[in-house]
Amino acid sequence: MSVHLQREITNLKKSILSLGAIVEERAWQAVKAVTDRNPDQAKSIIEADLEIDRIEVEIEEDCLKILALHQPVAIDLRFIVAVLKINNDLERIGDLASNIAELAIRMSNLNRIEMPPEFPAITEKTQTMLKNSLDALVNLDDDLAQEVRIDDDEVDHLNRTIYDYVKDNIKKDPSSLDAMIYLRAVSKNLERIADLATNIAEDVIYTCRGEIVRHKTFDEEQ
Repeated sequence: MSVHLQREITNLKKSILSLGAIVEERAWQAVKAVTDRNPDQAKSIIEADLEIDRIEVEIEEDCLKILALHQPVAIDLRFIVAVLKINNDLERIGDLASNIAELAIRMSNLNRIEMPPEFPAITEKTQTMLKNSLDALVNLDDDLAQEVRIDDDEVDHLNRTIYDYVKDNIKKDPSSLDAMIYLRAVSKNLERIADLATNIAEDVIYTCRGEIVRHKTFDEEQ
């Protein structure tokens, strides 16, 4: 690898990790705005979404420039292709954070509801998955990326449990209908963030192994 290409890839890694850190922080601020019933914090997250969009475009342009000027091969090529996809996934997570922030604003205008015991769990597990997927990218750690894929099943289970909680509570207290529907939407957005973290992990595995595992079960990979 040429010195110039190495420098470009190092800078690209810094850029994608910086975007990841921003998106990760915004996502959890949005959830905190829900639990704290803080519409002002939620509004600041929505207003900041343009920054994420701008960074995403810059990273895409950098990837295309590297591909055009250096024609990388092997793991360098796989890394740049993975960054192009991860970049898009991070932008989508930023959009989901904005969705949660909008729901936080709506919920703050309604009577407070009791949150299900699974809500902190789905928040924490999704946060861990996103963090681990980005750590796996930094260190090109396919074992950690595989852990993220496994954790996705737990988030799916928690999301279904919250859905059942919402249905039961609407039956018990119809006046909570709107708030419960918004809670369900928050949970669904967290589940989607977990799915995107899984996408990132699968792109890390592709970078490390040169293997596409997106549609494979764990048994098929053995």
